[in-house]
Amino acid sequence: MSDSRTTAPEEMTTSYGFRQVDDGEKQPLVNEVFHRVAKRYDLMNDIMSAGMHRVWKDALVSTLSPPKTSGSGWTSLDVAGGTGDVAFRIVEASNRQVHSTVLDINASMLEVGRQRAERKRLSQNVSFVEANAEELPMKDNSFNAYTIVFGIRNVPRIDKALKEAFRVLKPGGRFLCIEFSDVDMPVLEKFYEQWSFKAIPRIGKMVTGDDEPYQYLVESIRKFPNQESFATMIKNAGFERVTYRNYTGGIATLHSGWKI
Repeated sequence: MSDSRTTAPEEMTTSYGFRQVDDGEKQPLVNEVFHRVAKRYDLMNDIMSAGMHRVWKDALVSTLSPPKTSGSGWTSLDVAGGTGDVAFRIVEASNRQVHSTVLDINASMLEVGRQRAERKRLSQNVSFVEANAEELPMKDNSFNAYTIVFGIRNVPRIDKALKEAFRVLKPGGRFLCIEFSDVDMPVLEKFYEQWSFKAIPRIGKMVTGDDEPYQYLVESIRKFPNQESFATMIKNAGFERVTYRNYTGGIATLHSGWKI
């Protein structure tokens, strides 16, 4: 992947795409990005990934395998999942027998999620909370699963978010994260670079009238630690049996860890 990718997690705190910003400045900038893209976020996910994000998310849910029996009391927390896409998949996979909480720092994304939940008649199975991934307003040992999909690279202090994930999971609970990562196929890597930097911002401008948020999003992918570095961060937060699985040549990676 390009030389701009970092494997130093501490650099993410002040990395706004390829631009270095002051400590504390990243979060407001990221918030503004998602206010601007919220209404077209899911559509742009389809365009940017050629629909593959659906396959990757379904693979996460299949790996999680939520229970399909009533009265299990099983709950999940989907962080940075404002539009509800992953939470809805988890609930539907359980035949609507489990409850999922969507947590996001961005009110615009959450409003899209609430509207979608009402249309899908899932409001009783999915709740929405506006909060910061670095300081979760939940009690210790609250959830059976914690998921975060294409969101953790936007968190300034990833180590704090991972420790919070560990804290709120019940013993035996599972952490699952999908994030863009290092492509391990040279031909695919070259195409992916061209698609990301030349096509996606232009498409974003055509679809939403704004290319700057999508320039940040593709740059933030390149700045995120590679598979091994992020797996080490997950272990350092306390998780055990930490593994990862590449999808589509490493464009996306599913990371897994257990609270034991």
